[in-house]
Amino acid sequence: IRASMGMYLVCKAIHQQTDIRVLLTGEISDELFGYKYTDFAPSAEEFQKEAVKRIRELHMYDVLRADRCISVNSLEARVPFGDLDFVEYVMSIDPEKKLNKYGVGKYLLRHAFEGDYLPHDILYREKAAFSDAVGHSMVDYLKEYAQSLYTDEEYERKRLAYTHAQPFTKESLLYREIFEKYYPGQSDMVVDFWMPNKAWKGCDVNDPSARVLSNYGASGK
Repeated sequence: IRASMGMYLVCKAIHQQTDIRVLLTGEISDELFGYKYTDFAPSAEEFQKEAVKRIRELHMYDVLRADRCISVNSLEARVPFGDLDFVEYVMSIDPEKKLNKYGVGKYLLRHAFEGDYLPHDILYREKAAFSDAVGHSMVDYLKEYAQSLYTDEEYERKRLAYTHAQPFTKESLLYREIFEKYYPGQSDMVVDFWMPNKAWKGCDVNDPSARVLSNYGASGK
């Protein structure tokens, strides 16, 4: 939801302020080459299993977000990383080569673009998640706003009223109440909450943002 806000506003601005109607988007590169949290994968095999899981769930998360945010603003998306031949090729690469052994995420992808394609400082800059790259303060404001809406007692009472896809923070409760306002009784469409793999050491968190991980560094700043 956080990333959707930034993406929606960017797409709205593009539609209103330019004559551009077709966008190139980088969706699916994370699923193929790794997230910040996949730095914590305990083995190449676990990295590969996580990549397969994320690819199979694309339609529920990032690709769904991109499709809705772009199309609602009368724009079209081109997703080069989603090319089926490319996906099959990358998924066939030895996952050992995708582990972050180089001190920088997605090294294989970055290395492939070395040369005349991109300036070095752009190619190897720190990854910035959409929800953070629009400004670190946005997430803080959202959390503060949600915190102001509910006392701890209200939060517990209201979240426990939902037996399916139960909210786990005051911010998630806020989103759930908005969801119920417009789509009452349809929460069964929510299969799961997107989270890092909590079974991995370093990933047992209750926030989908990479900012809560110990390897976040200067990402997005």
